[in-house]
Order: sequence, then C-alpha cells, then structure tokens
Amino acid sequence: METALNVSIPVETHLLRSSCREADRAEVVAANLDQLRLALPESFHGHIIALAEEIRTSSRLLRELVDRSRVHISRVPIVANYLNVVLPCLSRTLKDIITHYEEKTVSRETRWRKMYNKMTEEAAGLALPQRFMLYNHFLSLLKQLLTRSPSFDLNTLEALRTQILKLREQRGIAPPPMQISTLVRQDLMSLAVVQEANAHWAEQIFSLPLPARTALKHLQPSKSFGPFYPWGHFTIPANSKILFRRPFDNDRISIVVFLNSVDQSPYFLMRTMQGDTPWFSMLGAHELCINREGSALQLKRWSRSDQCSKLWAALYFLTWEEMVLFYCTFVALKARNMLTVQIHPNEFRLQREKRLFQAQIIDDGFKHSLIVYEDIQTMGLRLHAAVWEGELRQCPVWTAFVTHQSQSPTWLSRRSKHRVWLKDVQLYVFCSAYRQENMRQNKSGAFEIYFDREEGAKRFREVFASRLTAAESSEENGHVDGPSSSS
Repeated sequence: METALNVSIPVETHLLRSSCREADRAEVVAANLDQLRLALPESFHGHIIALAEEIRTSSRLLRELVDRSRVHISRVPIVANYLNVVLPCLSRTLKDIITHYEEKTVSRETRWRKMYNKMTEEAAGLALPQRFMLYNHFLSLLKQLLTRSPSFDLNTLEALRTQILKLREQRGIAPPPMQISTLVRQDLMSLAVVQEANAHWAEQIFSLPLPARTALKHLQPSKSFGPFYPWGHFTIPANSKILFRRPFDNDRISIVVFLNSVDQSPYFLMRTMQGDTPWFSMLGAHELCINREGSALQLKRWSRSDQCSKLWAALYFLTWEEMVLFYCTFVALKARNMLTVQIHPNEFRLQREKRLFQAQIIDDGFKHSLIVYEDIQTMGLRLHAAVWEGELRQCPVWTAFVTHQSQSPTWLSRRSKHRVWLKDVQLYVFCSAYRQENMRQNKSGAFEIYFDREEGAKRFREVFASRLTAAESSEENGHVDGPSSSS
C-alpha cells in the first residue's frame, strides 16, 4: 500500500480521517453494548438494542460520507464545516459511554443505569438513543448536501446544527473554530437544486426492496487487492454522478459506482481501511472482468507490468439476490459502455446457475431471450431477460426473482397461445430504454410475457406447473421444500 504524501494535510482530509476513526469507535461501542445487554435482565434489552442500532447507523453514515466525498470533492469544504460541528460531540458521547461500561468497580446493571441516567441528565433530558438519532439525522442531511439531493432541507440542517452546538456547550466542548460564513450559506442555497428527472437505471436497482432474502453459505471476509492510493490521489471530474454504493463486511470495504461526467463511462471506486485511514482504488467497468466463485463475485484487472489478470476484489454477499443484482448491473454497465473494447462471453453467464428454460419473447417492442435460471447452491429461481441479437446480444435487460408466490395456482395464467400473465412479480431493469409498464396494460396489473412461438408459452408454463406439482406432493408427504426462500 502506498504511503501518504509528505505534505500539509488539508483540514477536510483531517475531518474525513476523523470520520473513519469515529466510525470504528462506534462499531466497537455497539459491540460492547451487545455484550452488556447479554449480562442484564430482559427488561433492559429494549433500550440497549435501540441505542446500539443507532450507534451502528452513525458508523455507517460516517463511512458513507467519506466514500461519497471522493466523487463530490468540490462540495467537501462546505460539508466539512458541518462535520466540524458534529464530530467532537459524537466522539465525546462515545468516549463517555466507554468510560461508563468499563467502570469495573460496580455491577453491570449499575453501569448501565448510571450511563443512561447521567448522560440523559447532562443533555437536558435528551435520552441516549435520541441523542444518536439527532446525530444521524444531521449526518443524513450532510449526505444529501454533499450529493445535491432534492430532499435536502437547509432549514432543518441549521436547526439541528443549533441543537448540537447547545449540546456541545452543555458538555463543555468549545465551539468549532470554523463558522459558517455568509458566502458558504449562499453556496448551500445554490446546492439545494432539484436533480434531473431522468435518473440512471442503475440508481434504482439497489433502492428497490428484495422480494426474498436467500442466504448464501460459506461466507468469508471480502478482500480488496488494489493497488491503493491516499484520499487526494484521484481526480474525479466535477458533476460526476454516483449510481450506487455497496458496503461489505460492515463497511470495512465499500464500492462506489459513478458515471464520469467527461467520458460518460461507469467507474468503480473501492475504499478500504488501514487503521483509521481510508485508501482508494479506482478502475473503469471496461477495465474489469467479473466471475463468480462460490458466494463471492470476483473482479479482476489486467496487470500491464506482469501481463496477466489479477484479483482486484473478492466481494462476498449475504444473499443470493444481492449477488445477482450486482452481477447483472456490472455486466449491463460494462456492455453498454463506449470504452469497452470487448466482453468475454463467459461474463454474460453467472456461474453455478442451471438453465431450465429459454425462448424468444417480444418484450416492450424488443426481441429478448427469456431464460429461467436455478441457482445450484440455494435452489433459488429467477427469470432473466437478455438482448436477443446485435452488438449487445446476451446483455441483461431485466431479472425477476421467483418467490413462494409462484406456488399459488393463480400466479401464472396462460391468456392466449402466445401470452402468459404473471402476478406478484417485481422486475429489476438494467436498461434505460425498457418500459415494463407497457407489459402491464391490464386490469390486474399482471406482467405479460409475449412468446414469439406458441411452443415457448407452453413449455414456460410446464416448467412452473411441474414444480407446483412437486411442491404439493412434498407437502402431502410431510415435507416442505420450496424452490426459493420466502419473502
């Protein structure tokens, strides 16, 4: 790992490093509260669980601010002013909690009572969980400020800032040295602009709820291989757009995917931690290849010095659904990227899946392949639509997970020789041109699949009919063995 540059470090960098340090501290405090809870009667559990969860949220928000700051670097100085307000107060609160639960001269129950009551008292009646809710609301607004979110509310931010400054005063913490100037306030107002209405399709993928959560086995810590560089190494063009962010291993590693405003290509920015210092590695989607290894997706890069491919990251996913969505998103971003020279055919197939069915469909006016895949490890089922022909052949268009709903006899109905309707199916779309609402033009809002050939509609129905029969047979014999986990 490359060492930090021997130059004076800007105050923004100091604050971002402090954010990482407090995120680590918050994680440790939450884990210790979990241990304390196990030693206390159940009547105490509710308050301790609420506090630990809020503290974990603080940790996540702090790391997310650090990650997103790399893409929105021009707005970091404005956010830094506000970070300078909340960080010392948050840090003091965490340290005070540590002091209380490490007081070995009294019982654990007394430690908790003293911690909760005394710290509520010193904050003028603001209970500990609510104090962290205040911090987290403030940090969430800072994220919105950083990313130009249309939800950003300057008045609320200012109100919370005043509340935190009052809390600092109650705790004897000196006012922050940098005050928000009139100029900064004008900048803040100019940042609170509405984003363009046409969001990129990749922004929607991970914001949709999962219809099921099928756990993957044999999980290991995710690994990052770099090469890594310090915070100020990369120059990311202004107005680049974050598409999504995915944390791994409790945010020890994160991936931020953004659209470069100059070449309009997607880039993957990976952050890892060495102590309390964040280190970064960045490559374009066109510079990476993807494959599955068990419960992990491996991203590989080409090493020019060694003239061979090397691991860039091994990302372990908790659920099969999340793995599928990340894989499809990566492949679609890479395939539709103008900088991609070629994409290996193997990248269009997620390993360890069995193809149960394939046919051509007419889908929102396009010719697509419809495939039914079964995951060998989890037995999960999904529908996968891909481009039928041309330069983007096999590129993912949408996927949909088949849940326990498919065991209902009304889930699938054949409406004509070529048309099949599916009820209760949620599509994840990997293409800006595709409009699924055009395939839901019916009273029940069911999703319509129009098969190019009558035989395709017949065989598709048979795939699920046979599975429904098998499920009913298992239930009659006292066994429940559905095709995928329940939602």
